[in-house]
Amino acid sequence: MFDLDTGYTLLLLFCLLAACLFEFVNGFHDTANAVATVIYTNTLKPWVAVAWSGTWNFIGVFAGGIGVAMGIVNLLPVETLVDQNIAHSLAMVLAMLATAIFWNLITWYFGIPCSSSHTLIGSILGVGLAYSILPEATGDAVNWSKAEEIGLSLLISPLFGFSVTIILMYFIRVMIRKTPMEDVVFKEPKKNQPPPMWIRGILFLTCTLVSFFHGSNDGQKGVGLIMLILIGIVPTYFALDNNFDPAKLPASLVKIEQITAGIDSTTLSKNDQQRLTAARQMNHHLQATFRSLKSVSDITKDRKFDTRKDIMLMDNHLNNLLKNEEIKLSGIERGVLKTELKKVRKVTDYSPRWVIVLISVSLGLGTMIGWKRIVKTVGEKIGKEHLTYAQGASAELVASMTIGLSTSFGWPVSTTHVLSSGIAGSMVASKGVKNLQPDTVRNILLAWFLTLPVVMIMGGSLFLLFRAVF
Repeated sequence: MFDLDTGYTLLLLFCLLAACLFEFVNGFHDTANAVATVIYTNTLKPWVAVAWSGTWNFIGVFAGGIGVAMGIVNLLPVETLVDQNIAHSLAMVLAMLATAIFWNLITWYFGIPCSSSHTLIGSILGVGLAYSILPEATGDAVNWSKAEEIGLSLLISPLFGFSVTIILMYFIRVMIRKTPMEDVVFKEPKKNQPPPMWIRGILFLTCTLVSFFHGSNDGQKGVGLIMLILIGIVPTYFALDNNFDPAKLPASLVKIEQITAGIDSTTLSKNDQQRLTAARQMNHHLQATFRSLKSVSDITKDRKFDTRKDIMLMDNHLNNLLKNEEIKLSGIERGVLKTELKKVRKVTDYSPRWVIVLISVSLGLGTMIGWKRIVKTVGEKIGKEHLTYAQGASAELVASMTIGLSTSFGWPVSTTHVLSSGIAGSMVASKGVKNLQPDTVRNILLAWFLTLPVVMIMGGSLFLLFRAVF
């Protein structure tokens, strides 16, 4: 299989299975984020809620595109992904998988809403940093610009969820003040008694939206993980999209060449001069490769990864140069350059349909179990009062909006933290900060702050251990 001997083929299959397990665990770890309100408010029976949520998680993976997935893949520079010794690539993959799955399971066991996004990203960063201390490592082992972008999205999204939920709660209260609806919307749900039909409809809709957008964002992380595995272990088959039409690239490469030819290198720093020279050389190689190519699959196996490397490094060099305001390019030229680079990257930024199906099924099935522990935390333990209809609907509406916007920009966010912060915001909107339960909030914040350093250390340590063993 993929020109691997039997032992490595079995390890590859094991890694793919482990990636599906990660997404399965992600599913039942995050299920409560979508179904907590509809179950807790008796809007839907638990088995109906989780089945419905699982279905929309499945659909969301297909509809979400691959922007978030490629953000995960591009955290590790291309030079770090592939080693002449395939065992080293396996060490990287197994370290990431073992770390991510272990931390997800341990936090789920204790009922702590913890971020699968933080877990996966932390393990990837840990592997990259561990690689950087090896004698043979060259260049940056982590794409720090991408890490910074992802870090900001993970930091800002829960703050956004918290603050916008407070505003929404205030707006709802003003709109229905002194009306019969006020007593219904802002009161604790009665045990075993469903809410009025119109409230059920709203909560049903918000549950659906959170499930869909959770699939569109979190599902892509699983897609990105599998692409890391495939590119790392069998790059000759998965470094490039074999279904891409190579005839689309020469025109973009020529435009890039024309714009970069107009840059005066004498005004640049030594590092920027080296970047510009390297980008021009790579563009020349790529034009020679794609000029008369009929199919991407016609590129020889030993050249496929080198071609991917040229594309990604050219993109990296030119995007770094564009950050230099002293480069004399017009706004139109800068815009054209960014557009054409995105067109070229389409041959590297892809995912086979079977990978998306695999992750969709894993996430959908995982969503249907394991929800009880965290539903109770979300419904009862974040605030001192039990969750009301207005609080649940507001938190889920803001969470779905936040996740949907993040997906459209290709940013991975934590569904867990966005919704938990939204619930906290709704509690604060009701009776102020004193309405939060300090112990639960402390545990959630502790998990938020500890996840990245713990999984980075764990992932890096396991990588070095597995690399030595293999």
